[in-house]
Amino acid sequence: MNIGGIDSSRIEAMMAQLKAAAQKPAGPASPADALGMGGIGGIGKPVGPDAAESSSKVSFSDALKGALQNVSNAQNQADDMGKKFAAGDDSVSLSDTMIAMQKASISFQATVQVRNKLVSAYHDIMNMQV
Repeated sequence: MNIGGIDSSRIEAMMAQLKAAAQKPAGPASPADALGMGGIGGIGKPVGPDAAESSSKVSFSDALKGALQNVSNAQNQADDMGKKFAAGDDSVSLSDTMIAMQKASISFQATVQVRNKLVSAYHDIMNMQV
């Protein structure tokens, strides 16, 4: 049966893959990796001089700093690519530049949403009666 241009057997195969992935033990992957914001110092990955010391101990501040650094790096890379393309550099294509800009925009929007949730949680905690 064909559902909206996708064969149902392909849907079933994808569901089987998702179920198999859910059965695997959780690794060091993070939501930032799924958004393309992962990499060195991504969320859940230690940053700084004690990064090699312990991969199981991650402080919140290090994770936050790493995530913000990844967003900043994505924005800087997109800006550099935009400047190179505007200058007529043949090594940078329009599609690569637009993709980098969209990735930077999405990662920034995700960061703003996380900040909004943290601020909301802070206000909720501060308004609790003891």
